Amino acid sequence: MINNQQRAPMEYYTAKYIAADPQALAVRSGTLYEGGAFHLTMLGHALRASWPDFSLSAKQEGCPAVLLSDPMQLLMIRFLLEGVSVPTSGKFMTYRELPWGDVYDANFQGRCVRRLAFAFGNKLESFSVAAKKLAGITMNAGDAAAELPFFEQVRVRLVLYSGDDEFPPSAQILFSDNASAAFSSEDLAAVGDLVVSALKACAN
Repeated sequence: MINNQQRAPMEYYTAKYIAADPQALAVRSGTLYEGGAFHLTMLGHALRASWPDFSLSAKQEGCPAVLLSDPMQLLMIRFLLEGVSVPTSGKFMTYRELPWGDVYDANFQGRCVRRLAFAFGNKLESFSVAAKKLAGITMNAGDAAAELPFFEQVRVRLVLYSGDDEFPPSAQILFSDNASAAFSSEDLAAVGDLVVSALKACAN
């Protein structure tokens, strides 16, 4: 169900989605289209996006509800319509380094980075457990770190610093360098937000 704030853009993208050639969308986005649906793996969970009537569903039980939420549905339909799948060079970038990232960086810091630090800066073990539930791979960086596959081709690195008596916990979020082909910088802020939400859901 789409809330009122998202209804207008969702209706706009749904009209474009119905009129689109699903095979062309699949080729551009690097997504499998089969049996009247696009098939994707997101944060380790297999999802199905139906066509022409768009709906997002999980293929197995245990999928965090946030991966089927209103913001995720809007993000997913925009990705299928506009996203381009390109290989990564292996480099990771800060949000500010992305196209137009400097414009939205202040919002991203509060919406995603500080939220991550506040949620897990003093709960490093909980962070590592939650990351593994989302197909994350732990890394040797900061006080705790993990690399998560938002999609298989778009990856996100999260680094936590627990802080001390003088400094509060802090965090860093990095994106694989092909992320800007799949998503606009505005949508990548939503990606960061959804990743943090999924981690919190898996930690509880």
